[in-house]
Amino acid sequence: MRLGARDRVEALLCDADGCLFPSEEPAFEASAEVTNRFLAEIGGSRRFTGEALRLATTGKNFRTTAADLAAGEGIDLGPELLERWVEAERRAVTAHLGRALRPYPAVFESLARLAAGHTLALVSSSALSRVDACLRATDLDHLFPAERRFSAEDSLPVPTSKPDPAVYVHALARLRLSPHRALAIEDSLPGALAAVAAGCPTIANVAFVPEAERDERIAAMESAGVSEVISSWEELELLLEPVVEPTAGASR
Repeated sequence: MRLGARDRVEALLCDADGCLFPSEEPAFEASAEVTNRFLAEIGGSRRFTGEALRLATTGKNFRTTAADLAAGEGIDLGPELLERWVEAERRAVTAHLGRALRPYPAVFESLARLAAGHTLALVSSSALSRVDACLRATDLDHLFPAERRFSAEDSLPVPTSKPDPAVYVHALARLRLSPHRALAIEDSLPGALAAVAAGCPTIANVAFVPEAERDERIAAMESAGVSEVISSWEELELLLEPVVEPTAGASR
């Protein structure tokens, strides 16, 4: 790993959707229905299935997606209209994820062990209400206290989305950490770009990435500058095990 001494990593900055839990597929199912109603209202020509929307916009929040879709069709989207649809999508997706997600014992157990030696924080493009619902549904909420949950939608003076590094810069400032003392774990290219731009060593976690998409995703994230690729949180535990140096005079 290009992390220097492994015992210098103080905090793990974890993306949420698709990284801590497999929320992207159910989230996009709910989001596509709202997205299509939004496009119909503004006179847009495109329509999406949940899967098509996931493939087109993974790593972005709905605010950025809606603005990009409107701009792509040459439609001027006013701020009031955008805010109304952002809130509608947030409510629909949050409710759906609260019903669809369940605990994943292997993830919980690894994170609980990692929490014994590291500060765990969550750094997401998603709204905090959505993140909170997902953490409750997967029994991870007590591992990520409210003061260590950071959202590009809600935690910044001006909402943004990854790959903008602003949410990572904000999280580091709030945690009083220099970037090299934190390790970012991301599953998407926009997330990796954001973390790397903020100066954080970054690991690609493909545990919940569909098998057919993994090679392409890994190649893109390696090009973005991730240090390692893992396919489970247990692999991260192994990577962060302290390196024991041989004592002087030890037999070889």
